[in-house]
Amino acid sequence: MSVINRLEEKRLLRKRYKESLKRFSKSKVEIPDGLYDKCNKCGEMLLKEDIVENSFTCSKCGDHFRMRAVDRIKLTVDEGSFYEKGFGFITLNPLDIDNYDDKIDTLNQKTGLDDAYIYGHATIDNNPCVVGVMDSYFLMGSMGSVVGEKVTKSFEYAMYKKLPLILFTASGGARMQEGILSLMQMVKTSQVVSKFHEMGLLYVTVLTHPTTGGVTASFAMLGDIHLAEPNALIGFAGPRVIEQIIKQKLPEEFQKSEFLKERGFVDKVVHRKDMKATLAKILSFHKRGV
Repeated sequence: MSVINRLEEKRLLRKRYKESLKRFSKSKVEIPDGLYDKCNKCGEMLLKEDIVENSFTCSKCGDHFRMRAVDRIKLTVDEGSFYEKGFGFITLNPLDIDNYDDKIDTLNQKTGLDDAYIYGHATIDNNPCVVGVMDSYFLMGSMGSVVGEKVTKSFEYAMYKKLPLILFTASGGARMQEGILSLMQMVKTSQVVSKFHEMGLLYVTVLTHPTTGGVTASFAMLGDIHLAEPNALIGFAGPRVIEQIIKQKLPEEFQKSEFLKERGFVDKVVHRKDMKATLAKILSFHKRGV
């Protein structure tokens, strides 16, 4: 074989190699459904079991994933200490909205919850308290009649037991399927918070992504201490709605927990891994009257 022929053969081999690289780079790796989840912030593909072990946060960038209420409780309270209260509520369809009953039935079965809020008696590092958690997987944690009633009941139970109340918020606001009845819950929950304060009891809110609308405009921002998870959206109207109204581009960090902390609306931004220890310290100080 001549030198020219050998060079031509190598050129063809290099060409085929480059074509194969392009072909493989364009092909997608087949990943079994339900095995991985993608971080919305950095795009990293993460094993779901690794996400759970990492307190539902991204091991690469630290971004916080959404959590179900049951998982939040497991992560926050002492093992085996949570006793659910106020269960057995039934969400009705007072305005006869199409498919609303079906949606509620499906979510009841899927989440195991009455509605988007669960509360109960628990301990955090042996400090007794009442813990309430909103679940954004249940109609985006929207507040209808049942959620408003259960939030009210959680405060009443804490007053009866004379215990601090820790409330994790995650909500898109008032539930549109219940119209004015959902808006009435803003007044109802605000009134019970006022009575709670009159008794001198401790109310700590933990604002998680997202906390918006009527929930923000009522009990979510009425705590004695406001904690928030990193990069959580907290506000009334969303940033896109505000931009349309004022005809201006908002800062990228607008309405995020860090933005609110700088302006005094949030007391501390706490990473999820540190939340239990932070709450335990607050409860311990309160118990000792410090």
